[in-house]
Amino acid sequence: MRADQALHRYKVAKHFETTITDDGFSYARDGSRVAEEIALDGIYVIRTNVPADKLPAADAVRSYKSLSRFERAFRSYKTVDLKVRPVHHRLEGGVGAHVFLCMLAYYVEWHMRRALAPLLFDDDDPAAAEADRASPVAPARPSPSARAKAARTPDGLPVHSFQTLLADLATLTRNRVQPAVDGAVAADVLTSPTPRQAKAFRLLGVCP
Repeated sequence: MRADQALHRYKVAKHFETTITDDGFSYARDGSRVAEEIALDGIYVIRTNVPADKLPAADAVRSYKSLSRFERAFRSYKTVDLKVRPVHHRLEGGVGAHVFLCMLAYYVEWHMRRALAPLLFDDDDPAAAEADRASPVAPARPSPSARAKAARTPDGLPVHSFQTLLADLATLTRNRVQPAVDGAVAADVLTSPTPRQAKAFRLLGVCP
């Protein structure tokens, strides 16, 4: 039992042949299995049942690597931004409505991130980044525009994360002004946006 624990702890059980008797224990390396492991050491194999004329090898690799976008989406959906859990509902309809609203919120966030990409750390030119790679298995690199805006955008504005940009936009306020004069009509006064805030609103196609 102790030998079995050691073999499985280090994930090497498949490379050894063990013999346990009433009065002894012996082990030896499985040469054929070790040779197979050496032949594939450092190689990651992606297999698909889609014909090569419909999904070439390079596209299969790109499709597999695109899974990282879905993983980031689930992370944002479940923990970072939207926090779908815990669900404080007991009826089936309430749970369904809660999940639907969270999905709808993420859909809005996705569109906002695409529109606001020039102000964010996000790469706003993924096509150029892909074209700069020698092959789909080469390490991903940011596009020239993303490298250029590592600290500031082309027009000199500081780059933000999505969360910090929303926090900056949240500083805009609408104040109700009521003059201390009989019969005066109250008016709403908006704070003037900064250049960064104004650009964010232009990218979103809305007015502050």
